[in-house]
Amino acid sequence: MNGIVLAAATNPPQADFSQDNVWIVIGKAVLILICALVSVIIAIWFERKVIARLQQRIGPNVRGPMGLFQLVYDAMKLLLKEDINVRRADKLVYIVAPGISVAASLMVFAVIPVGGQVKIPFTDISTPLQLTDFPVAVLYILAVTAVGVYGIVLGGWASRATYSLLGSVRSTAQIISYELAMGMSLVTVFIMSGTMSTSGIVSSQEKLWYCVMLAPSFFLYIISMIGETNRLPFDLPEAEGELVAGYMTEYSSMKFAWFFLAEYINMLNVSAVCTTLFLGGWRAPWPLSTLWDGALNTGYWTILWFLAKTWLLMFVFVWVRGTVVRLRYDQFMRLGWKGLLPLALAWIVILTAIRAIDEFTDYHFNSWAVPLLSWVLVVFLIIWYWPIKEPKEDATPAEDVVIDPFADGFPVPPLPGQVLPPSPRSAGEAITVPADTVTLPVVTASEEEA
Repeated sequence: MNGIVLAAATNPPQADFSQDNVWIVIGKAVLILICALVSVIIAIWFERKVIARLQQRIGPNVRGPMGLFQLVYDAMKLLLKEDINVRRADKLVYIVAPGISVAASLMVFAVIPVGGQVKIPFTDISTPLQLTDFPVAVLYILAVTAVGVYGIVLGGWASRATYSLLGSVRSTAQIISYELAMGMSLVTVFIMSGTMSTSGIVSSQEKLWYCVMLAPSFFLYIISMIGETNRLPFDLPEAEGELVAGYMTEYSSMKFAWFFLAEYINMLNVSAVCTTLFLGGWRAPWPLSTLWDGALNTGYWTILWFLAKTWLLMFVFVWVRGTVVRLRYDQFMRLGWKGLLPLALAWIVILTAIRAIDEFTDYHFNSWAVPLLSWVLVVFLIIWYWPIKEPKEDATPAEDVVIDPFADGFPVPPLPGQVLPPSPRSAGEAITVPADTVTLPVVTASEEEA
């Protein structure tokens, strides 16, 4: 087989919507909305149970079987909780901001192919399991996700609070930094597939998935999608330890729930996009894809493969959150600008050169050349950035230095190698109070009664 690059770069077949009518389109849109909301409920339960298992805890297990009804109680709590509005807030923007985030998150699945061509029961109509598709569908996804950040930015700005504003500013910088790396990782998919249509990209992965052929782009996207959705270790816009939930600090009740809903829908969105662009979409994994003359790649079987891959990526989200600590802001920005972006640009240049050689010369790369090169690059980067522990110096520990914690007028905790003087209470000594210390009068019980 001469040149998998040249073979994949031809225009792959796209989904056929010729038999869709208005009612089919409306039905698909309603199913997308229902499935997105139900998936969020499942994702919340899934995350709590998986993190509990990772951290050797029990997790929700009281309300209903395996704690499934706990989600109903949480939803009722948000519905019935007092809706507090900030008096100084910009009322209109303050209320509209959560709706912008949710609306943008729900629009992404419009171009995601959840399955292949299927036949509607009790009819002769054949339709793809996808609402719509067009030649620049992936650019539509990037545009919609970029609009979604306006909900976060406007929500923090309209609250007129310091922590909320800091969270929204951090979100702006985060989206700009990691949207670039994510877009660059997708450019290599366009080069290899020859199309920006989501159904066309799935069709171009019939022989080999792009997570194997374009391994650096796949790992770049995995890192960028975690940063794009504000999840640990990249949840700098929320940062409960320092910003008290950041841009959501001044929100409560259902307005808070809308932001919460948008975050989990965005997790499903980026997982579905990764499945579509890198994991073969709705196609069965090898070697199942070759069994029974490819029967597992037809009909409603395709939904099973798509959901399995998407929820595997959802597990990656939860796994990372339960095991990795939050980065500092400077580390976070350094990773985006000095790590991911230069690597993505270099990989694009390499693939463009390979594509040009394959297209305009008589030399054609074999089917294994590009995957081998991509994995060699991945292994090289792992070795290059692997932390090397320096040998510890055999130095004799210095004696502990006794310090005066009140030397500067206020108590200071001891640093490593420093100790506090013994407490006078332990030695039975009298405690001397400085002359300039203000003491409160002691009131006896008889004086209180009087």
